[in-house]
Amino acid sequence: MVDYDLLVPYGWTEAVATEYEALITDGCVPARVIRMDRSECDVATPAGPARARCPRSDSEISGLCTGDWVSIDAESAVRQLLPRRSAITRSAVSGRSQGQVLATNVDTVLICTAADGDVDLGRIERMLALTWESNAQPIVLLTKVDAALDIPLDEVRAAAPGAAVLAVSASSGFGLDVLTAMLDGTVALIGPSGAGKSTLANALLGREAFATNAVRAADKKGRHTTVHRELQPLPGGGTLIDTPGLRGIGLWDAAEGIEKTFSDLESIAEQCRFGDCAHHGEPGCAVQEAIDNGALTQRRVDSYRKLARENAWMAARTDKRLQAERERVWRNVTKQHRRTYQERNSRRR
Repeated sequence: MVDYDLLVPYGWTEAVATEYEALITDGCVPARVIRMDRSECDVATPAGPARARCPRSDSEISGLCTGDWVSIDAESAVRQLLPRRSAITRSAVSGRSQGQVLATNVDTVLICTAADGDVDLGRIERMLALTWESNAQPIVLLTKVDAALDIPLDEVRAAAPGAAVLAVSASSGFGLDVLTAMLDGTVALIGPSGAGKSTLANALLGREAFATNAVRAADKKGRHTTVHRELQPLPGGGTLIDTPGLRGIGLWDAAEGIEKTFSDLESIAEQCRFGDCAHHGEPGCAVQEAIDNGALTQRRVDSYRKLARENAWMAARTDKRLQAERERVWRNVTKQHRRTYQERNSRRR
């Protein structure tokens, strides 16, 4: 009989057990992906940590990611992928019309920005849109507050309606007790290099699990220290996924995430006189009125427009890619039919 106790620290719950039982295959055991390599992955199993072979790239369950629940067979090969309850997805760095999954089955996302550097509200809004779209709960963290001269908590809170915003310091421990009390389930850290994600991860884990590196003194830019997404159990329960620094944060099918990120603006826009108001000076525009009276900033409205345009462009590009793929399939089908008819006619002669 399989003992699942060793999986509990890695997030095994009754809900996951139910999903697994629905897909159970003889001779297989459940496992959670801890870290991905090209063709293999580290997994947590009922017998302890193990190394497993990933499916081929042309398999139906290719594209495994840290955080996935899978089943593995007696030969340590991944056989099945359990349904994902959440997935943090951005547009591929290569610019291709496909998404890159950063982490899966995440409950809470810690969006990290260094308070001692440039606090980019637009970048925070991007990460919020990714998080809300993933079906996880965001918490915005201003890190390294012990080294900051000014902590723009009010500005960040205005840019993050519906999300908690905390100031923390992994070095001094400031704010970590409040943060720890808010963590739930699987927690993922995202943010740019130099935001202190790995240092914070080590503080939450209570040990030096991840390598850290100092930022450049000249421009406060970080070096890529974390190069893999890796999952570790938290001492108080739950799991933590550290991720590499994000240079680009392109949106991927994030219409709902944008709507939640700018819920304040969306609510005000419902009061506009015209349903198709573009908020560019139309009469009775509630958004322009909110800007005039200080309830909204022009920066936030501009950020909303920028993200909405980018998301619409990516969606249109994806539609074109899918259309091209369908046309390619039909061309192949037509060629096959033509070849079949030609062979049939040649046999009749």
